Amino acid sequence: MKLEGSCHCGTVNFTVESPHPYPYMLCYCSICRKTAGTGGYAINLGAKADTLSVEGEDAVRTFHAILHDDGDKESPGERAFCSKCGTALWAFDERWPDLIHPHASAIDTDLPTPPERTHIMLASKASWVEPDIREEDKAFDVYPDESIADWHRRLGLEQS
Repeated sequence: MKLEGSCHCGTVNFTVESPHPYPYMLCYCSICRKTAGTGGYAINLGAKADTLSVEGEDAVRTFHAILHDDGDKESPGERAFCSKCGTALWAFDERWPDLIHPHASAIDTDLPTPPERTHIMLASKASWVEPDIREEDKAFDVYPDESIADWHRRLGLEQS
């Protein structure tokens, strides 16, 4: 599925092909929550890194979060954002060079509604957050074994 995305101010626009476009995984970790989460969590999608096309690339900045639970090491994951308005755009990690993870909040294309959701990193959620975990949802204190791709495959939702 072709996804079109942009930042709030319109300086950065991008497209990417996503075989895994369902916005189902809600991450409550402090990194996602503080850099891209408005309800106490952020949602990343799965896409093919080699299909990313960016207009306004000069305004894209990146940073590597500090992993406080891992001796204050710098995360290998790179988070991209617009330098003019601060919109979180996507995450990329060189350990998985074929993948890029656009933030669902930056996507302008209508996304499909997931039949179930997965709440991850609940042990890191802010005290004020009350997750809306429904009967069909899954919930994990840490990162689950099931990847974004595996979730889409399990439910027969992978896009070509």
